[in-house]
Amino acid sequence: MKTIIFDLDGTLIDSTKAIIESFDVAFKTFNKKTPKEEEIKKLIGLPLDIMFENLGISRDVVWDYVDAYKKNYRQISTKKTKLLSNSKEAVIEAKKFARLGIVTTKTAKYSKELMKYFGLMEYFEVLIGREDVDNPKPHPEPVLKAIHLMKASKKNTFMVGDTCLDMVSAKEAGVYGVGVEGDYTPFNELKECADIVKKDALEAVEFIKNI
Repeated sequence: MKTIIFDLDGTLIDSTKAIIESFDVAFKTFNKKTPKEEEIKKLIGLPLDIMFENLGISRDVVWDYVDAYKKNYRQISTKKTKLLSNSKEAVIEAKKFARLGIVTTKTAKYSKELMKYFGLMEYFEVLIGREDVDNPKPHPEPVLKAIHLMKASKKNTFMVGDTCLDMVSAKEAGVYGVGVEGDYTPFNELKECADIVKKDALEAVEFIKNI
């Protein structure tokens, strides 16, 4: 049986509004000027501490910013996150022929709450979040951990994601990466790092089904 591991942000869900607002709150908490929205958006997919560091926050205080971000994010995440077009249909279709997991750089606890809110968590056997690994994507550890916990076969496992972080993680883990078009990674860049690129998660699932 096939196994499909999905990314979350930009692949199944759009939580851009919640992310941008929470970064704004974190910077304002410490009387710092909030970076431009586009600067933040192009870093989405990286772990929060790395995002903050890339936005100029020093390592010795970065976790204070992460904590301020999370405090706000947990209050607004369900209200300011939406399912991407065809993502629910993609999950339902994928479940018909594959076992499913999620690998994300988001916090697993809040990711599970989001997926339960959308009525989708029951379709997934595992959800690997930032706190579940030492090395997040693009390192292969989270993908390999999902495969291990599911006792899945690498040769029948596919990773569906919208960034090169997802595709590199998949490749390093020895599984097939299927890219999906999104707002966080330019199409030409994604095409360079993905085995193949599809319009959305549903098209990716249909492609995997027919392999």
